[in-house]
Parts: sequence; C-alpha cells; structure tokens
Amino acid sequence: MKRVLLKIAYDGTRYAGFARQPGQETIEGVLDETISSLTGESIEVIGASRTDAGVHARANIAVFDTESPIPPEKFSYALNRRLPPRIRIQESYEVAPDFHPRHCSTVKTYEYHIYNAEFEDPIRRMYSFHTYYPLNTEAMQEAGQYLLGEHDFRSFCSTYTQAQTTVRTILSIDVTASADRMPRDITIRVRGTGFLYNMVRIIAGTLMEVGTGKKKPEDLKAILDAKDRRAAGPTAPAAGLILEDFHFVEDPQIQAKPVS
Repeated sequence: MKRVLLKIAYDGTRYAGFARQPGQETIEGVLDETISSLTGESIEVIGASRTDAGVHARANIAVFDTESPIPPEKFSYALNRRLPPRIRIQESYEVAPDFHPRHCSTVKTYEYHIYNAEFEDPIRRMYSFHTYYPLNTEAMQEAGQYLLGEHDFRSFCSTYTQAQTTVRTILSIDVTASADRMPRDITIRVRGTGFLYNMVRIIAGTLMEVGTGKKKPEDLKAILDAKDRRAAGPTAPAAGLILEDFHFVEDPQIQAKPVS
C-alpha cells in the first residue's frame, strides 16, 4: 500500500465545491470516481483545502492510498486522460503512509480577481468579479495591512463555520492593478497559514468597500476588534477566487516535498 499526493488544478464553475456531497457533483467526487475506475479499488481522496462552490484552484492538494502498480509519478498522466477537461493533475508523487495534508503546517495563497470597468467582459465573467465603481487600490492596500499577523478573524468568517477557533495568521496582503484607471484588472493576493469559511471572500468584499470610500482603511482594526460578522463587508462572489498556491512548511517529520 502506498500513499500518493496529487497537486490539482480545476475550474470550479460547475462544481458544488471541492468536498464530496451527496447528490452533488464535486471535485472530490470526480476524483474518487476517476481514480477508482483506473485502479479497480474503492478510493476516497483526502483533500487539503475544501474550496467553496464556484471557486477555482491552481494548486489544491489531495492524497489517496492504493495498491496499484502504477508508479506514483505516472498517476498524473493516467488520470488526465480520464478526467473531465475542467480538472487536471499538475503533479503526483509518493508521500509517507501517515502523511495527512490537513495535519501539517502549510502556507496557502489565494487571489481574488476583480474586473473594474464600466461594462462587464463576458470572457472574464467566470473568473473575476465585475464592478463599475472606481476602486482606490492604494486605500485597499493600506486597509489590508491592518489584517496582517495573528488575529481573531470572527468578523471575517461565515456564521456557518464549524471551526473550533477563529484565530488565524495572515502573512501578506497585496492589492495590485493592471492600470491606473478603468478598465483594469485588480488582484487581491492573500497569503496565510490557514483560512476560515468564506474568509478570503469576506476580506475581498470589505476591501472593495474601502476602495469605493464606503469604509476607511483604519476601519479594518475596529472590524477585527468587533469579532462580529455584521461589522465586515459582504462576501464577494465565488467566481473571482482562485487557490493559487499551496506549500508545506519545512518539517523533518513530514516526508513530502514542497509544492511550489
């Protein structure tokens, strides 16, 4: 028996999120079915990040156990011939039998994409959020810095969360724009060691309120201190969110190579 790690990219538009759900088409469900048909075993993958319905990823992680003679590094090739075009394995390799992607130190990078223009671009609509309100990206960048470090992010978490603690650590937030004025693409890039349910989308929605002048950058401190979901801005739509990068913090007890 060996444990194989998969680095997965997907377009989440048509899926009901990553985690398997009864009666719903999910990324995990498609992976289970595809790997099982390939190996002849009953496979259930263990995912690292349970992205929401409509959210995309370039670097999510999952592992599964198999007795298949297929070399671990060849699973990416074999699965990509069977998976639907919206899901692709970017890399596969063997890890230690006790390796669990949710029980180790990691750093995740999410990007939220905004198309800031007078009119919506139909080509971008599945992969960015459109707003015709001019956004002050300098104010958004300033506001984001109030969220850096370890905080209780209860204000930036869905009320439906089942997390035991709402304390998380954000390492960096960067707001960049492709031009000084509309039309332009704006990216909110958030790096952290872990995220709560809807956390990045609520951060994005709140920063956009700063960008329109509805909130001031310094309001972010009071929003954090409130520990109340009602204090923050709206949850930005799922289509603009991408899990861009996922890597394991160096740990001599985890025998898995870093994912870049």
